[in-house]
Formats: sequence, structure tokens, C-alpha cells
Amino acid sequence: LHPGVEAAVLETARGGILREGLGYDQADVGVVTNIGEGDHLGLHGIDTPQQLARVKQVIAENVRPGGAVVLKADDPLTAAMAAHASAPVVFFALDGNHPVVTRHRIAGGRAVFVREKSIVLADGATEIPLLSLDRVPLTHGGRVNFQVENTLAATAATWALGIPAEVIRTGLETFSAGIDKVPGRFNLMEVNGATVVFDYGHNPSSLVALLAALSQFPHGRRTSVYSAAGDRRDVDMIRQGELLGEAFDQVILYEDHYLRGRETGQIMKLFREGLAKGKRVKLVDEVQGWAKALQMALDAIAPGDLLMVQADVIDETVDFVRKHLASKGLSREIGLNEAIRGGGDAPPAKDAPSIPEKPGN
Repeated sequence: LHPGVEAAVLETARGGILREGLGYDQADVGVVTNIGEGDHLGLHGIDTPQQLARVKQVIAENVRPGGAVVLKADDPLTAAMAAHASAPVVFFALDGNHPVVTRHRIAGGRAVFVREKSIVLADGATEIPLLSLDRVPLTHGGRVNFQVENTLAATAATWALGIPAEVIRTGLETFSAGIDKVPGRFNLMEVNGATVVFDYGHNPSSLVALLAALSQFPHGRRTSVYSAAGDRRDVDMIRQGELLGEAFDQVILYEDHYLRGRETGQIMKLFREGLAKGKRVKLVDEVQGWAKALQMALDAIAPGDLLMVQADVIDETVDFVRKHLASKGLSREIGLNEAIRGGGDAPPAKDAPSIPEKPGN
């Protein structure tokens, strides 16, 4: 209602929908990014990914006439929402030849996808090349798939709003992957010769996507600082523990703000159960407090190591990076090219802006 607001982007989460309904009457564009293996299952009577999809489908059902619904084509539960959408659908996908995209375009529908490392806008049979992923910093040159998918969803939403292609292009070219713009979303840093990744992935689907991105890194010795909120199911914590145990040599488990009804130590116990199934992990530590766990990891890493840190509270993570690392000259942001080279003496990549003293706008 504020007269100065031209546009609002609202995150409409599962919990909010179940407790209070939507925070608006109708959206101009509704976006559902994915369901995956599901998250927050076992709460409020939502026990399966299918039930979770029914909750999130409310977003697709409440878009104004003349608006658009943006859906992920290669997530079956998300794509199925098209049958219930209250406005025309724009699909997005990494693969422009995905059957859902192909059928949709044959019927005259719109889609956004990647072809030959470039983003393409398709309206039926008409295709409009937008720009190369090499020019989209958020995607690290198109090599971090989950950020490519985020970019495709955002592109589809803005295109559906009628924003000109040149404006969308400028936005994509100037939105960085740095901690000032997207804190806790695959931020890359060099700390005393080691590569450190800060990310907020905290469920099996996001961890799988994160590990896929890290598979490009050549680093031999790998450490992770990790936890999960206590309201996740036991099976989801065990599953994440198993994934970590297959990918890292050392895992430092912690508990902090988000016990959410669990007894102290219970979260780490469940993760240990999963880690015991991992074939790679050799050392598991348990620490109370995220900052203490991170400090333990930073004290142990050596040049050439890879450290993946799951952020507990985003603001706390940014504050730690700025006050305890950047201000002391211990770290700097880097791009994926430098991270893959293992850090060292190479100059910062173009997609790695310096950390400002104050949070960005």
C-alpha cells in the first residue's frame, strides 16, 4: 500500500501458508522453484512431498488473470501444478529439450532454458537469445547449476511481467555472487590459502545440489561444518549425514540456535548415524555453537584445502566474515575459476567483488 513501492517480491513459504494463508489476494506472477525430496516434512500434517506440493500449489492457483505462473519443468511435482494454474505458465529448465518444455512450446506456451551456455526466451516456436551465462556472475559462468536454475526462474518472472529484455540482461550482468548480495548462497572465499564455501543449504535436496557444484573442485582434503534445524525428520538428518560422509574427510557437527524441541546432542547423534554409512569421512567432531565450530575448522585447514560451511544464521555469518576474517586481512572473496585452481596467488576473478564495510542495499 506504500505509494513508493513499485514492486514487491514475497517469499511465501509452506509454514506461512499453513498457518495464515497467503499474504496477498493475487500475485502478478507466482513462482514455484521446486519440491525435490521435500523439506519440513512431518509438520502440520504434511508428511509427503506430494502433500507439500499441494500446499505450494496454492501459489499457482492465486495469480491474477493476465499474470503468469513460473514453474520448474524437470521437477515432476512442480510441473504438475500447471494443470491447476490460474494464469498462463512459463516453464524453466536447464534443458530446452525436456519433454515438458517441448510439449508446452508446441502448444504455444513460453519457456526459459539454456542452450549452448546461453539463456533463451522461447514463445512457442520463436526463440530469443538473451545472454551467455559467462556474463551472469551469480551462476559462476554457468557452472553452478542451482544458481543457473535460480537465474532462469528470475528471468522467467521478470519476462512475464513485461520487463524489456535489455533491462533483464542488465540486471543479470550486474547482480554479483558476493556475500553482500546473496549472503549464505555459495559465497566463495580464500582464507590463508584454503578455499572456503559458505552456503545455507539445510535439507537433502539442497545438499545434493551443493555437492554437485563442489565436485568440480580439485581439492584433496575436504572439511565441512554442518547442522540442521531440529524440526527436520530423523530420516532427513540421517540422509544428510550419509551424503556428508561420502563427500568429506572431516565433518564438524554443531548445534546452536535451532534445536526446535530437540534435546541437546540429539541432532548430532542423528547425523553421526548417517556419517557412519559414509565411505570417505575419517574424522567427526561435535561442537556446541556455530562460531566455535567454524573457528575449529579454520584453525585446522591448510593451503589447498576445501572447507564447506553451512551457515546457521545468515546475519551472524556475514558479521563473522566481515569482522573476524576480512577486517584482519585473513580472507578475500574469489570467483569459481580461482577456487577451482585452489586459490593461491592468482588475482581475484571479475565476479568476486571485495567485501564492503557495510551491508549492501
